Amino acid sequence: MPLRSLPFLAFLCLAPFALADVTYDVTINTSSISGTSGALDFNFNPGPLMTQPASLQILDFMSDGTLAACAANIQGFCPTGDVTGTLPGTLTFDNGSGLNDYFTGFTFGSILSFEVRLYGPAVASPDGTATSGSTFAFSMFSDAAGTVPALTTDTTNGFAATIDVNLDGTTTVNNSSSQTTISPLSPSPGPVPEPSSLVLLATVMLAGVYLQRQRAHRKNG
Repeated sequence: MPLRSLPFLAFLCLAPFALADVTYDVTINTSSISGTSGALDFNFNPGPLMTQPASLQILDFMSDGTLAACAANIQGFCPTGDVTGTLPGTLTFDNGSGLNDYFTGFTFGSILSFEVRLYGPAVASPDGTATSGSTFAFSMFSDAAGTVPALTTDTTNGFAATIDVNLDGTTTVNNSSSQTTISPLSPSPGPVPEPSSLVLLATVMLAGVYLQRQRAHRKNG
């Protein structure tokens, strides 16, 4: 095996990447509507065509506002579709049904924050056959019925912010609220080699060391 082939083989070993989970920090300054009895809405839904499975979690929900009990919401229940959990605890969404939504009454304070974690096959290993991605959307409303969007310039959907999971596993943030800050958590998400790739790479490197020693031995002999 020519030694010059080793870098190419190493590249081949690392070719099958899996993307790390992607996590964003979301912080909203809600002081302009503090004291308003309104609502929050989180949803994570597949696109209209063939969509690869993906999951999402809402983590570390914090606010000086007050959440309403699920039974008090005008919609009857907080979760709809493939959603488990209850705020301020962890919410987990899958994109297995057409509508995966968590709607809750909320009396606004001055600040609101949470983390959005995206993971699953569509993020870790895009299959190249899906024809639609998935979208997380977050909305705030100044009424408990969820009909009057607040703190957003999106007059069509009323979304304060969305995060798209693209067909190649990347994510795209769309922020329609000047009061909302969305930042990737450090360290920034990046490609991580599959364990099998690491084993193969180690094998190739060891083979290279062996060949170098053999070549040196023949030259000195």
